[in-house]
Amino acid sequence: MGWQNAAMRELKIVDFLAELADRRPAPGGGATAALHAAQAAALLGMVGRYSTGEKYAGHAEAIVAVIAETDTLRARALKLAEEDAAAFTAVTDAYRLPKGELRGAAIAAALAGAAEPPALVIEAATRVVELCELLLPIGNRNVVTDVAAAAEAARAALTTARVNVEVNLGGIKDEPVREKLNITLSGVDAAVARADWVTAEVREEINR
Repeated sequence: MGWQNAAMRELKIVDFLAELADRRPAPGGGATAALHAAQAAALLGMVGRYSTGEKYAGHAEAIVAVIAETDTLRARALKLAEEDAAAFTAVTDAYRLPKGELRGAAIAAALAGAAEPPALVIEAATRVVELCELLLPIGNRNVVTDVAAAAEAARAALTTARVNVEVNLGGIKDEPVREKLNITLSGVDAAVARADWVTAEVREEINR
């Protein structure tokens, strides 16, 4: 089932990986950034679902909220993976246009469109890291390593999405769009540091 014939969510993992490995522009790194974020959210949803019942009644409201939000983030990230692949295809189509004014404008617009999904991935992954921090002290200790796994997947989403924004930034002519993207990029290092902290806390706990 080829990329042109099916949405990414309909592909088996083995087929998606074959599409990723193929000599074609999309799906590529941007789509994988979004899938890192989706996996991070899914892992955290699992931790939340293992942290329900009488033992966790004191934090039930927070845990129910985390489960709901991670489900939303997972769906959003999967949609962004598909949007990223479509946006990157639009860039390659713009570069194929005949040289002239229209081509330049089309390329600039396509680059702005291609930068949007990874920028939104950064926002989603940042939120996942925040939810990791929230769930870490109150979640089921038997799945605490999955909080670290979620943090690491979110970290990969952040750093991968960042380079996929940066690669498009130079060709974007719209100054407000550039400014908004730069603001999004400016928060990545802090979010990565927070993800690193989550993993470090988990490792300290399991190695005591």
